[in-house]
Amino acid sequence: MDKEHRPKISKKTLVFLSVITLLFLAGGVALGVWTAAEMRDLVGQQFNEEQLVLARHVSVLIEREVRLLEKELLLLKRALVPKEVDPELYYNDIQQTFQRVLESGVWKIEIVDLQARKEYTFMPYRHWTWKETPEETMTLLPPPEILGEETVFTSDTQIRPSGIGLLMGTLLPGDSPRVLFFNLNVSWFLNPFLSEIRSGKTGYAWVIDDSGKFLYHPNTEFIGKNSIQIREAKYLDVPLGAIGAIQQDRMLKGETGTGFYYSGWHRGITGRIKKLIAYSPIAISRNPPRLWSVAVVAPTSEIEEAVKSGHFRQLLLQGLMIFVILFAAATVFFLQMRWSQALERKVSERTEELKKSEEKYRSLVESAEDFIFTVDGEGRFLSMNSFTASFFGGRPEDFIEKGLSSLFPERVAQEQLKLVKVVFQAGKSVRGEFEISLTDRPTWISANFMPLKGEDGAVNAVLCIARDITENKNLERQLVNAEKLASLGTLAAGVAHEVNNPLGVILGFCDLLLRKTDKDSQAYEDLKTIERQGLHCKQVVENLLSFARLGQGGSEFTEVNQCIDDIVKVVRHTLDMRGIELRLLLSEDLPLVKGDSRQLQQVFLNLINNAVAAMPGGGKLSISTGLERPGRRVVIKIEDDGVGIKPEHMDHIFEPFFTTKPEGEGTGLGLFVSYGIVAKYGGTMDCVSNDSTSLKPRGTTFTIKLPTQS
Repeated sequence: MDKEHRPKISKKTLVFLSVITLLFLAGGVALGVWTAAEMRDLVGQQFNEEQLVLARHVSVLIEREVRLLEKELLLLKRALVPKEVDPELYYNDIQQTFQRVLESGVWKIEIVDLQARKEYTFMPYRHWTWKETPEETMTLLPPPEILGEETVFTSDTQIRPSGIGLLMGTLLPGDSPRVLFFNLNVSWFLNPFLSEIRSGKTGYAWVIDDSGKFLYHPNTEFIGKNSIQIREAKYLDVPLGAIGAIQQDRMLKGETGTGFYYSGWHRGITGRIKKLIAYSPIAISRNPPRLWSVAVVAPTSEIEEAVKSGHFRQLLLQGLMIFVILFAAATVFFLQMRWSQALERKVSERTEELKKSEEKYRSLVESAEDFIFTVDGEGRFLSMNSFTASFFGGRPEDFIEKGLSSLFPERVAQEQLKLVKVVFQAGKSVRGEFEISLTDRPTWISANFMPLKGEDGAVNAVLCIARDITENKNLERQLVNAEKLASLGTLAAGVAHEVNNPLGVILGFCDLLLRKTDKDSQAYEDLKTIERQGLHCKQVVENLLSFARLGQGGSEFTEVNQCIDDIVKVVRHTLDMRGIELRLLLSEDLPLVKGDSRQLQQVFLNLINNAVAAMPGGGKLSISTGLERPGRRVVIKIEDDGVGIKPEHMDHIFEPFFTTKPEGEGTGLGLFVSYGIVAKYGGTMDCVSNDSTSLKPRGTTFTIKLPTQS
């Protein structure tokens, strides 16, 4: 009986499954027919939303390019302002600007003198010309009083035989009002952004300005024409309908949106064609406010064909899926135990591999001596490696969910937050350099901000990897100072020799007149004044000659501590008279350093004299020496607790003739010559100073590092 019963049950089951399959198939067909129309609308809406994303993207690219042109215009303005009003002096700066802006559509640069009504024209690789300013150009100019120092004016678009033009101008300061212009060919400007756009198979983009004129269109007959008028005149059998309302009520008012309209043309095909449209405004100017609008359009026929073919395939697929599901269910039921065991074993293996991979990654990040952390869009820390936290005196968990300002100074945190927002918006990596002050010396870091994207392609967080580049910055600064020394050496020698001869004559005759003049007379006092000032000039000349004679360092080596002891014997009495306490911290057994003992003594004497001048009421002067192990260099530090150097003077202290002393008390060559002596022997000289405006103790520290004997 079992043998007869089992086939019967199996047959009923098959009949039951067949009936269920047919019912599901019939229901699927009915549901597919019912939802076909809804699907077409939904696909159309989704397609239009994608077109809107494309339109917004194009809008952002065009606005960014316009802002770049504005920056180039202001940069050129700053380059021209210091120069005299001479077009020949402007030529090189303008030609360099052409190399950056020519591909963006700027084909001509003009300078218009509003008072003289003269127009100077510059074109790429041509000599400049001038002419009387035509009345047409004068009508495009705004009143000079509305143009500020950093304001860029943008004109209306101008339809010309050569194409559509646009003027971008800014006011040049001076006795007479002058305006600097970029002449922009709008077609050249827009073509790189719009020519390759394809929405669907045949969709395209077009742009109108704030008066409704076509600035770009695949049909070149439309360019420069009013978008509504050209449609009405060219396609009489196609009513204007929705496109008129979209342009007048939305696009020309700067709105963003989607819709549909009927057109009479599409890539050479004429007739009544229904199209989907997505549009977005372009902020082309802020002075005065001026908006263009970009539209991306595609015929609905492409979508309907795709939906129809997809709907038919869907019906077939539904039936096939039902069959496959039933077959797969039976198969899965019989193979479930075998698969579950294999799957469990495989999952365990993969889990272990993933765990090892994560531990390896965590070990790499934690062992790196770089600043590595991730932040969200608001600048809050999501993760951080141990090196970063310990560098700033904490643990990683102390900073999680806190803002960037909890780790960095507020100014640096705001700059980094701006870069984080740029990464979230653009989805691309950006770099930045920041100066942070954690100790007496500022620290420079170079940071790379990279997007971390999810499966949907959106940026979920930003990864920052930063590195300490303080040493590179110091080397750059030393290189600049070395270049100044090299370039001024020849000049110093020439000036010193030219001045020395007449100065000797002046002092000689002054001495003769002093011998012949009564000491109690006014003339004698006047001659003594001349003599003092002449001797001061002689000291300046001798310093210049001393600097000019600084050549390449020789092979002589000397003992630093002995040089310092000899100088201390000379200045000891002066320090006692000034009430200055001297502390000597000289390390023993220092190797010989490269340098002439007399010249190094001159360096130390200059620095000690500067320290004494900075402590008019007395103070403490500390001189210390030591050995820097990694570089095998001897380090000399001369520290005082004087008035300090103002921050705005720090970048100029090694420049010739720069001094903060009262007039007549300093030549401004002491540090300049000292830096040259140290640099000649392959050494470095740095300065850290805090004045009364600093929160740190006042004082100045000069650090000299000299190479040792190999």
